[in-house]
Amino acid sequence: MTQGSEKSGIDREGDSTPSPAGRSLPRPWMLALSVLVLGSLVGLSSGLLALFFEWAQGTVLGFVESPGVSTPFRVPAPRRIVSVLIGGLVAALVWWFLRNHTRKVPSVDQAVKGADMPCWQTVLHVLTQIFLVAAGGSIGREVAPREAGAMLGGLWWRVAPRLGLHRDDRSLLVAAAAGAGFAGIYTAPLTGTFFGIEVLLTRIDMTAVMVTLAMSCLATLVGGSVKGFDPYYLVGHDSFSPWFMAFVLLAGPVMGLAGAGFRRLTAWAQNHRTTGPAILWQLTGVALLTGLAAIWMPEVMGNGRALAQTGMSQKIVSAGSPASLLAPVATLLVMALAKAVLTAATIGAGASGGTLTPSIALGSSLGAAMGLVIVWWFPGLPLWQCAVLGAAALLAASQQAPLMAMAMVMEVCRLPVGAFMPLGLAVVLSVAVSRVLLTGRRS
Repeated sequence: MTQGSEKSGIDREGDSTPSPAGRSLPRPWMLALSVLVLGSLVGLSSGLLALFFEWAQGTVLGFVESPGVSTPFRVPAPRRIVSVLIGGLVAALVWWFLRNHTRKVPSVDQAVKGADMPCWQTVLHVLTQIFLVAAGGSIGREVAPREAGAMLGGLWWRVAPRLGLHRDDRSLLVAAAAGAGFAGIYTAPLTGTFFGIEVLLTRIDMTAVMVTLAMSCLATLVGGSVKGFDPYYLVGHDSFSPWFMAFVLLAGPVMGLAGAGFRRLTAWAQNHRTTGPAILWQLTGVALLTGLAAIWMPEVMGNGRALAQTGMSQKIVSAGSPASLLAPVATLLVMALAKAVLTAATIGAGASGGTLTPSIALGSSLGAAMGLVIVWWFPGLPLWQCAVLGAAALLAASQQAPLMAMAMVMEVCRLPVGAFMPLGLAVVLSVAVSRVLLTGRRS
């Protein structure tokens, strides 16, 4: 579909928006009904997508990740290569077909603004993203549940033409459903809420907060009931010491610098993304490159969960010469660089997907690398805290969404409330630095 036809589609959607006239119940009751229906449906879709991911990963890669075992070390290297190659080839064929021979699937942002998400094309698009990541493709899978949620939000709006809701309620329900999709698959209700408000709606009012929060909580309950409520990452249980704030002051700006660089890299890849027939060989070629890198670094496969967990599980180097730090620090830095490049290359080669979990992976590995050096000179600092802080700070800088980033890391790691102080300051520092770099002005 051309850009003009997309605009006309949005206009037609606006023309058909139901009028409040003739509504049978007050608006608050209609919003409550919408939250109940969409929260349940979106949560179910997220849970089913999680199960599909596990099935696809077990079938193609011969491995199913878990909080305790997130890296396919025991999968033979040839199978890693074949798995990613199959994922890249299948995804390339599907996306070439969808983008050149069917109705275009709009982004979640476009859906919030009024674009219609076609049903079977969106479902196939979503499943393809999940399949590519399950096979080992280097890209995030968090966009898929958000797109599924946005599609369900649009469908609910169309099949209930006489709800009597306001015109602005369409964007609210679609944004809340998209955030709930994320909440349902990662059991992260606050993250889904902040994503809907901070990233999609970019406005805060009492109605928006109530709808997005309630829908994300319900989706988390339903999605977790389908797939389980286990934490996504495993971390330690040490209390956050006031001395940790010294590391925050150092790591926050560094992660802001790295996050801004990763954002620019992925934005460039998105702007130059292949859409024509070249996707057939480019995406397959990047998949092959990912498989080859996975011979030595299987942590670079998938959405970044393995690399992030590697940083959070990093062990302190025993006392010795400073040269003993070289190998673990260099390994973390090389894996982070490889992950960033492969993720950008996957996007540029034509893949659709997210950058949230890859950002967490980069921040975790960079934070752990910095922590290794600091802890060697000043013992007593838990390395996992360095990795977690790096993950939150780099995620906030790369997404320009501080509240969502802080909430996401808190929820997926099941951190105690005491982590809010160091993570909050690190997020502020990283976003401040990244905004200067990204906008060229102080704001």
